[in-house]
Amino acid sequence: MLLAMSDASESGHGTQTEQAPGEQAARRFGWSDMFVHPDDDPREEGEDLPGERATLVRYLRDQRLTLEMKCSGLDAAAMACRSVEPSNLSLLGLVRHLAGVEQYWFRQVMAGQEGPRLYRPDTDPDGDFDGAVPDPAVVAEAWERWRAEVAFAERLVAEAPDLDITGDYDYGEPYEPGSISLREVLVHMIEEYARHNGHADFLRERIDGRVGQ
Repeated sequence: MLLAMSDASESGHGTQTEQAPGEQAARRFGWSDMFVHPDDDPREEGEDLPGERATLVRYLRDQRLTLEMKCSGLDAAAMACRSVEPSNLSLLGLVRHLAGVEQYWFRQVMAGQEGPRLYRPDTDPDGDFDGAVPDPAVVAEAWERWRAEVAFAERLVAEAPDLDITGDYDYGEPYEPGSISLREVLVHMIEEYARHNGHADFLRERIDGRVGQ
């Protein structure tokens, strides 16, 4: 189970807000400015792991934890703060987007469950980012949905007989439908989080100058 490291952003207490227009956040780096002391870092990098499944699961868990750490201590306004025009990227948008990605690959593709894609109706394929507004209720709901999808994914992977099981996907026109193994889904999810955590690095630095980890 992932740690609830973003609780401060949901409650709105003890938080950091975005810089005023025209202000430049001071760039900071040092052990004292990191999200947690290295000795308390919940990620488990560097440990030997018993096999392929444990390795993939651990690397994906660490990427998920990194997203939570990058969002920790922020209020709704900071979570919804966008990067630079014309981009609609925000930390809240990333949480909503990744909730939908978790849902699609694990719940819909691998488990075969049907239902609408989170935050991405057919009429608004960018709804995950466009709907990331500075509302504490929207932030809290995004974290709740994300954690629910992560918990589902963790159970599915833990209970799978092996990593060779497959699921069917269909992106629609102009793409051809296909099948994918659980192994490849896990690798893809690590890649997906690594890419978006890079976005989160820059978004967080713009908000309050915090870098690292």
